[in-house]
Amino acid sequence: MTPQLLHTVLITGATGAIGQALALYYAKPGVHLLLQGRNTEGLTALAENCKGRGATVTMQILDLRDIPRLQQWVSQLTESNLPDLIIANAGININQGSQRRGETWQEIEALLDLNIKSTFALVNALLPALRQRGSGQIALISSLAAYYGLPITPSYCASKAALKAYGEAMRSWLAREGIHINVVMPGYIQSDMCDAMPGPKPFLISPELAAQRIAKGLAKNQARISFPFPLNFGTWCLAVLPPDFSSRLLRLINYGG
Repeated sequence: MTPQLLHTVLITGATGAIGQALALYYAKPGVHLLLQGRNTEGLTALAENCKGRGATVTMQILDLRDIPRLQQWVSQLTESNLPDLIIANAGININQGSQRRGETWQEIEALLDLNIKSTFALVNALLPALRQRGSGQIALISSLAAYYGLPITPSYCASKAALKAYGEAMRSWLAREGIHINVVMPGYIQSDMCDAMPGPKPFLISPELAAQRIAKGLAKNQARISFPFPLNFGTWCLAVLPPDFSSRLLRLINYGG
């Protein structure tokens, strides 16, 4: 599947840094963008920008944590605008806070509801129609943080690890039915969410470059789209090295929380 052949692209969390960059990347004549977000002003501005590039745009203001409304929305899409490409990008990050405060349960629950539960619900609601059609592509935006849990952001890392495992399992299950599942694992992307996260941010890249790498990986149907390479290799090493060694290494480079 290549960007030129796409007709309908659904992007959740479209007002985020990566979501906006992906929307603008795919915005071109002949493409129908389905853009979801909670920020009405930001989503409207993005939609107008995409229309200016020739795309048809449909906006959906929706809190994805409202699962019944999410399911109702997807039901409507499957009847009229079943997407060719779904990019499940919506997500938030939390951290342990200053002075070793720790994550609150309210923060954790909100993160899990959005990062995991709503993403699973989105995929689950779309799958019957995609399987009946016999085609489709779903990109799950995970993170390099899925490889090894960072002490400063344990819940975020756990949520991204869940998406990685889910996507890999679903890819193997659905491959014979013409449905592609891709796990996207970016490193640090310039964004407000990234700025709010404590600790060093090596190999920081722009949302535009991230969108290009994601789109090219999706066009090639890569199972795992992970970047940038130095950070990708480093986080993978943390996962395969002895855990105590990895933990000491993180403390040495100021990731110990």
